[in-house]
Amino acid sequence: MNRVFGKKKAAAPAPSLDDASDGLGKRGEHMDSKIGALEKELKVYKDKMKATKSPAVKKNLQKRAMDVLKRKRMYEQQRDQMMSQQFNIEQASFGIESAKASVQTVAAMSAASQELKRTVRKDLNIDQIEDVNDDMAELMDEFNQINEALASNYATPEDIDEADLEAELEMLDDELEAIEETDSAVAEARPSYLQDPQLPAQPHTLPGNKHSTTVNGEQIPTTPY
Repeated sequence: MNRVFGKKKAAAPAPSLDDASDGLGKRGEHMDSKIGALEKELKVYKDKMKATKSPAVKKNLQKRAMDVLKRKRMYEQQRDQMMSQQFNIEQASFGIESAKASVQTVAAMSAASQELKRTVRKDLNIDQIEDVNDDMAELMDEFNQINEALASNYATPEDIDEADLEAELEMLDDELEAIEETDSAVAEARPSYLQDPQLPAQPHTLPGNKHSTTVNGEQIPTTPY
């Protein structure tokens, strides 16, 4: 049967989105070149219509220019359609790439979740963590007690009342005032011959001499020559 009808050909693989996009891009560039050539031709007809004075020639040039303009519009429409198709293909390609990236992200997150579960269940124990916290709290309490014991004042008894200290301080002030009053009274009652005499200040110049010199911070009278 294969000899009579021939063997069925294998189906050609479907083109990829990138291949389709590249093909449309090349066709669009070809259309752009055609549109550019038609624009140059249309400009030539416009220049000739401006320069000619014959109505018949001008009418013939207008007809040719209209044909060129129709082809230009047709190529522009085809180019716009291909650009739209290329945009749709690129959107589809972007969607596929995004979907693949999402699948990879989900797979990575799933693997990370499983790894985290295994790590938590194998290496971490909530009871052990609570025991560690309790031990740390107990050690901190003991450390604070040690600091308080080291910072205690050995010279001051702990059973001293501050009110008693203030009362004793007031009594001491009264005693000091009484002593000061007694000393003042004794000084006033001392005989005149036992009191310190009030001597005049030491003179620094000779009588009738206004000249003096300073030696070691003291003024000594001098005799003028």
